[in-house]
Amino acid sequence: MQIIDSHKVITHFSFTEAINVMEQCFKDFQVGKISQEKRMVQQLPDGEEQNIFAMMPAYLGRNRYFGSKIITAFPSNHKQKLPSHLGEIILFDSKNGQPVAMIDANAVTWIRTAAVSALATDYLAKPSADTLTLIGTGQQAVSHLAAITCVRKIHRVYVYDLDETRRKQFILEQQTNYPKLRFIDCSTLAEATIEADIICTLTPSKYAFLSKKEVKSGAHINAIGTFTPDTRELTSNLMASGQLYVDDYQAVKRESGDYLIPLSEGKIDQTNILGSLGELVTYQKTGRTEERVITIFDAVGLAVEDLCCAEYIYQKVKE
Repeated sequence: MQIIDSHKVITHFSFTEAINVMEQCFKDFQVGKISQEKRMVQQLPDGEEQNIFAMMPAYLGRNRYFGSKIITAFPSNHKQKLPSHLGEIILFDSKNGQPVAMIDANAVTWIRTAAVSALATDYLAKPSADTLTLIGTGQQAVSHLAAITCVRKIHRVYVYDLDETRRKQFILEQQTNYPKLRFIDCSTLAEATIEADIICTLTPSKYAFLSKKEVKSGAHINAIGTFTPDTRELTSNLMASGQLYVDDYQAVKRESGDYLIPLSEGKIDQTNILGSLGELVTYQKTGRTEERVITIFDAVGLAVEDLCCAEYIYQKVKE
């Protein structure tokens, strides 16, 4: 069995490649060529009330591969200078059940999550969108910056994080990586969002913080940071006012607090979901209907994404 560490993943898997792999993944998922099982999520009884252990299985077909991502999510890991998400993807050959690879899940998640957001942004954001807001300055802020700049010509990047030190350090590092971009250090949420064409919420927040009044007409939002029924980032009024698209109907209706909480409040109903990413990439749905609407992509992350990336990386490394 081949061991593929984070360095090999990052070396062999660019964001452009990942976006292309994710587009094909969602096409295959939409027409039923690949499948996944319900994510198993356990909140660890360790007194922290936030640390999670999860298992995400998927099957790519008889002549391809199957397997599972096994991962932990510890939001406070930055205090130990560790990533919040850690784990492995175990890949098996569908022809004989043989395990063929163990691939660093943190690196795959880091790339594929942002690639999916970029794919959704390409279908939902205005073609002229050139300003980006990153809310939260963890690992996903780095990857979302890289991925979104693959699909839109970004000129300004607004950055907001409750931790001022982390925020300033992020800007310092990324300004070196992207010398042509203008980074704006924002001390308030409204300052970061009110002029943005594309907003990425990348936090483990338990409470909604982004409301309609802080988002301009025509903006696109990637709501990415949370994936449990009791956590969310967008307020109910924002969810009700935007055109909502999801990575997967069943997963969002089971796991997304951004969707389930306003649903329980009666602020939205099931008709608020206008389409899935699979429907967008297969052109069953058209996406943005007019310039001034706010589009929202609510994603909880799918096992098929991880397995398609793992398959691509394994085959490329093997070759």
